[in-house]
Amino acid sequence: MVGDLAAEFEAERGHLTAVAHRMLGSRSEAEDAVQETWLRYAGTLADPAARAQIRELRAWLTTTCSRICLDVLRSARVRRETYPGQWLPEPVVTAVPATDGFAPDPAERAVRTDQLGTALLVVLERLAPEQRVAFVLHDVFAVPFATIAEVLGTTPAAARQLASRARRAVTGPDVPRHTADLAEQQRVLAAFATAVESGELDRLVEVLAPDVVMVGDSGGHFPAARRPVVGAEAVARFILGLFGQAARFAGPLLARPVLVDGALGWQMETVYRDGRTLRLVMAYAVHEGRITGVFNQLNPEKLPELAQFGPDDVWPPRW
Repeated sequence: MVGDLAAEFEAERGHLTAVAHRMLGSRSEAEDAVQETWLRYAGTLADPAARAQIRELRAWLTTTCSRICLDVLRSARVRRETYPGQWLPEPVVTAVPATDGFAPDPAERAVRTDQLGTALLVVLERLAPEQRVAFVLHDVFAVPFATIAEVLGTTPAAARQLASRARRAVTGPDVPRHTADLAEQQRVLAAFATAVESGELDRLVEVLAPDVVMVGDSGGHFPAARRPVVGAEAVARFILGLFGQAARFAGPLLARPVLVDGALGWQMETVYRDGRTLRLVMAYAVHEGRITGVFNQLNPEKLPELAQFGPDDVWPPRW
């Protein structure tokens, strides 16, 4: 019986992890929430009679996991209020598909690309826990409002209103838009790298949207801006300054293209001036041929497992 329970649960683990990560913005917290869901599942449904009463296992597991995430979100707000500097989620970094990885794909077009990437996770931090849960469940995972109401302990009408308020916040005019497929992202990031290499401010500004936003999270381990940098010229100057400093560090600047939360970005590494290894994951939001958001994660506590660099992984990145 335990083996059957485990097999049923493992079939849903990927879905539950995706739900929890969208809600919590932390891979480790998401995995903890999924593990807690398993413990509740095994404890509650080990009785065959209780298991027989569950008509839709995915729905039951999603509801249970969402309730756990809601409790975590309510406590996390206090912790993040005391966080040193700007906060970004732990990135999920994966390899770019080796075969024609940047070519437009019909399946990719079928997915709303503005539901992918670091930009959405950053915006979700603005929401109250109940709004975030309602939005993620309904708008990202198409969970009906009746089920969401059970998670939140409210009515379907109230759950619908929470999701609506969250939707307005997520699509607000000050939110970095991310609508480009991987092929367009590749073209824009290649132009960005070329502009950075040139060192020409005007050339870099052309790649950036006028209202581009740049956010950096170092967790207090390395120097980073304490507030978002906003505007094409301000962001361009900041980026050229960063790469200019990196050129004077003790080690070479390593870089390679990766997927960051499903969108194209870069994994980078160098040796900081004090001898420490500085690892960086740069994520981007791209809309209408320009970069609308730059998200730099350099907190080593949020970058525990990254693939090793190869001999060709040097700046500027090779596509």
